[in-house]
Amino acid sequence: MKKLINEPSTVVDEMLDGMVTAHPELRRLDGTNVVVRADAPVAGKVAVVSGGGSGHEPTHGGYVGEGMLDGAAAGEVFTSPTADQISEMIQAVDSGEGVLCVVKNYEGDVMNFDTAAEMADMEGATVDSVVVNDDVAVEDSLYTSGRRGVAGTIFVHKCAGAKAAEGASLEGVKAVAQKVIDNVGTMGMALTSCVTPEKGEPTFDLGDDEIELGIGIHGEPGTERTDLMSADEITEHLAEQVFDDLDLQEGEEVVTMVNGMGGTPLSELYIVNRKLQSMLDDRGVETWDAWVGDYMTSLDMMGCSVTVLRVDEELKDLLSAPASTPALTVAE
Repeated sequence: MKKLINEPSTVVDEMLDGMVTAHPELRRLDGTNVVVRADAPVAGKVAVVSGGGSGHEPTHGGYVGEGMLDGAAAGEVFTSPTADQISEMIQAVDSGEGVLCVVKNYEGDVMNFDTAAEMADMEGATVDSVVVNDDVAVEDSLYTSGRRGVAGTIFVHKCAGAKAAEGASLEGVKAVAQKVIDNVGTMGMALTSCVTPEKGEPTFDLGDDEIELGIGIHGEPGTERTDLMSADEITEHLAEQVFDDLDLQEGEEVVTMVNGMGGTPLSELYIVNRKLQSMLDDRGVETWDAWVGDYMTSLDMMGCSVTVLRVDEELKDLLSAPASTPALTVAE
């Protein structure tokens, strides 16, 4: 398969160099795959950090900036960043007010962030964490104990980052992050497999007339393989699973995300959004805001995920608070 790379072994390093060159508001910690705000640590503010395997761009480094993350650690493609690098990130952004780690529920990420927090604690940092598990497709998977953390993580980044920017305590920032986790659900699907730089061929075989439902974000197959369906039929399948998981009720308000997996045209994502909004209308659920685009990808996979977040006034205020990052900007 053709890819716009030099060597598979240098993809992450060269990507991060290109990112900080394009975005001088970020800086890369020497000798690491970590990017932080150029002005980190920000005095008087709880720091919010995240990270995980590369290949999900713009996640994670794309959300570093004012109003969202203070730092992001990038592992190799689909591989957790090391505990050493995560610890360096925590110490680089810590202003003395504490650091909240937003961790997607994958065993490598959870283990390495836990270890890094212990290392940073020995250096005097106060560290806490939340684990995102918004994927409604599976309870346990190849990489997880419990549900996987997927695109709903971006809403956690936004709300926790905004709460920290307000000057809230570490306890308050964590409480908001957990509120998002408790009220968000996601389900995804694939039209094609992704192709990792190292392997150079599809991660799994999928026929021209087949789709995979319930996929993760690391190229792992989903929960069900079925014949190709229309966009409306796919949206109905994904959305109904999320609605049922959240137990959405008439009169509630939500924010939705139709997330591309990296290889899907925006036009097709809007077609999915059209059906999703119609389904919410039929249920008497009001959409306060709708996000459509590539927020958490799986390299070049063709497919999408549907995320729904139940919101209250606090979460609406935080989602609409100013943010300035490479991948997401919310104007004042």
